[in-house]
Amino acid sequence: SAPRCHLNKHLLDVRVLKGEPAELSCTVSKDKVTGTWFKDGLKLTSMDGVFFEKEGLVHKLIINKVEDIHAGKYRFEGGDIKTEASVFVEDPPQVDEVLLKNLSVPTVAKAGQKVKIKIPFEGRLPVRATWLKDRMELVDDTRICVDKTETFTMLSISSSERKDCGDYKVRLKNDSGVLEINFKLVVTDKPQPPAGPIKIVESTANDITIEWKPPKDDGGKPLQCYIVERQQVGKNDWVTLGETLRSCTTFTTNKVEQNMSYYFRVRAVNAEGTSDALESDEVKAVSKASPGAPDPPEIVSASRDTITISWKAPRKTGSSQIVGYIVQKRKKGTMAWLPVNSVPIADKKLKMTNLKKGLQYEFRVAAVNAAGIGDASEPSQPVFARHSMESPGQVQDLKVSSSDSTSVTLTWKRPEAKDGSDVKGYDVEMRSSNNLNWAKCNTLPIEVTTYTVKGLQAKEMYFLRVRALNDSGPGEAAELEACIEDTPPVVSPRLLIDDTVKSLLVIKAGNTIRVNIPFEASPDPVVTWLKDGLPLPNQATINTKDGTTQLLIGAAELTDSGTYTVELQNGLGKRETFSFQVQVTDIPQSPGPIQLEENVPNTVTITWEPSASEKWENNLYYTVLKRESQKGLWHVVGDLIYTNKFTFTKLIPGRDYYFRVVAKNNLGASGPSESVQPWRIRKPKAEFQVKPQKYRRVNQNQPPRFLVPLKPHVVTTGSECRMSCAVGGHPPPKITWYKDNSDLSNDCTYFCTNDFGVCSLVVLHVTKHDEGEYMVEATNELGRASSKAFLTIKGNN
Repeated sequence: SAPRCHLNKHLLDVRVLKGEPAELSCTVSKDKVTGTWFKDGLKLTSMDGVFFEKEGLVHKLIINKVEDIHAGKYRFEGGDIKTEASVFVEDPPQVDEVLLKNLSVPTVAKAGQKVKIKIPFEGRLPVRATWLKDRMELVDDTRICVDKTETFTMLSISSSERKDCGDYKVRLKNDSGVLEINFKLVVTDKPQPPAGPIKIVESTANDITIEWKPPKDDGGKPLQCYIVERQQVGKNDWVTLGETLRSCTTFTTNKVEQNMSYYFRVRAVNAEGTSDALESDEVKAVSKASPGAPDPPEIVSASRDTITISWKAPRKTGSSQIVGYIVQKRKKGTMAWLPVNSVPIADKKLKMTNLKKGLQYEFRVAAVNAAGIGDASEPSQPVFARHSMESPGQVQDLKVSSSDSTSVTLTWKRPEAKDGSDVKGYDVEMRSSNNLNWAKCNTLPIEVTTYTVKGLQAKEMYFLRVRALNDSGPGEAAELEACIEDTPPVVSPRLLIDDTVKSLLVIKAGNTIRVNIPFEASPDPVVTWLKDGLPLPNQATINTKDGTTQLLIGAAELTDSGTYTVELQNGLGKRETFSFQVQVTDIPQSPGPIQLEENVPNTVTITWEPSASEKWENNLYYTVLKRESQKGLWHVVGDLIYTNKFTFTKLIPGRDYYFRVVAKNNLGASGPSESVQPWRIRKPKAEFQVKPQKYRRVNQNQPPRFLVPLKPHVVTTGSECRMSCAVGGHPPPKITWYKDNSDLSNDCTYFCTNDFGVCSLVVLHVTKHDEGEYMVEATNELGRASSKAFLTIKGNN
């Protein structure tokens, strides 16, 4: 005979965006096969936008433009072959391209104006819309309102403020995907006042020079200029002195009188308006100004009777040019300062002699101009007048070991042995990027090789240096720079539960239970796992890092079934939890011993001890098989048996029958339990014939009755459901199925079978629509009987 037709290529599942074309195709081994297409069990003859093609051995189903109605399970049948696959229609949120292009340009509003940003969208409902600003979810308050309908979402700000500036994100999510839209909002306003205080750079009898800092917020528009005003003490009128360029933060006026006192104020100006004023303290126009204090002098070298120091000019030179410097000295631990030179020296370096060997000295410097001697500097580092060993070398491997928004921790190693054997401690100094002066961080020498610098400002750059110290003074500095990160925003703990996280897990015993739960939170939350409200058993391990917490049980046991809960909590008391079910199951254990009895003539009733798995398996049932010789094939005679008894009626006298019973569940079948001895009904022996008397025939008719009633079922969407019962009665009853009191006889979605009184209703691809109360009715001429059960549908999650 000719070879049978078979499939060279099966149908494959297709996922397609709504509105896009889709194609299902399969390849057969014979050209003359005429195929038929089915959708969800119904034969397809015509459907809008669906076409059938055959190209040689390839059969195609083509959908020009996929809509929601096209989703479902498709089947191709031809001759002896059958193949099926599903079409899944994805319809994620979508937004008009023109709107997205417009949102790529920052939205600008003036302070006080009303802001409305409306985003229409399309996609499969429901669509969840979330608005975020600077990664924080927006919530409604007195000014801000977030609206959402089935077709659009809108952000409304009744009166915009500068703090509304920032990066915004709209997250649209449905069961087909996520769309994120980013845009920037800029709110402009008049600038804040200039940053104070107003410093008096110079004050003479003829003019006064003041200095200030730019405002911390320019209002979102470039500064244009500064307006400077003056008020004489005791008067009410403010006089405008003039304007400066936006880049200039100093102003000199000669509209002053000697020995008179004044107040000054400065305003910043941009295109939106003029800021409030920054006012100075009282300033007096004096005849002359002396120089300011230089920085502390530094030790250049030291020997038995000489010490050399150097210094830098002060930043404030006073009202006239510096003509020289006066140097003073004192013994360490005393209060009296003695002059080293009586005549100012023009150089900024001095070698001093006539020092007492072994004493420790400190030095300070004051600048001199026409107004006189200025303020003295802070003292230098103390230094001994003696031959000292070389200054300590540079510390090694200086680095930042850790940092946060207010501090930096430094670590380093001692100088090399030839340079650092005499190290007595360390000094740490710092300065900000906009300050040239180094500030000492420690009051006493640091004895260890690590130090934490505290009190720093976020978003600032700092320069840090470390010097080793010995009796000759500080050694060469090792320097680095550190940028202080901004404090991360506080994000309330939130579990990111999506389609990958199931609410019910069915695990085979011995397999691994591994559940990953993503989350977001800042700072890191405390993560707690519970089982049935109690701490996890010892065999469970938890690993939490990088925004994911994982539950891991290496080899699942039946006792691991239960309700698991993960809880997030931060320091502010914000808490979020998620619970899911874990059911650990296994292939059933074999039923107990079988017993065979002839309760009714010419029949055999098989009974068996229940499988031990009945204690933990809710979906367990039994199958009975028989064969008619010790080496014959086994044939199923009873299936889906939920009791521990079965009666087989089709016995032929004189034959040997062997029986076996297996327990089954969703994972498979147990080993068999078999009858020990064969079962036989002996043939009657015809020894003599007698004339039979006429007896009235026994009436065997019985009304319908249910030997095994329907049981409630709980199944998940997309799976197959089989509801079964066992019915007795004579004549054999007529079986009718109902759902919510509606007759299912003509509904091709359901398949009904009746095998010798075992009646089943099969739903191949369960949907939420199939949930409800089912009833099976058995009727014959002697009566009627019915049984009811409820079918509950759970989602895939």
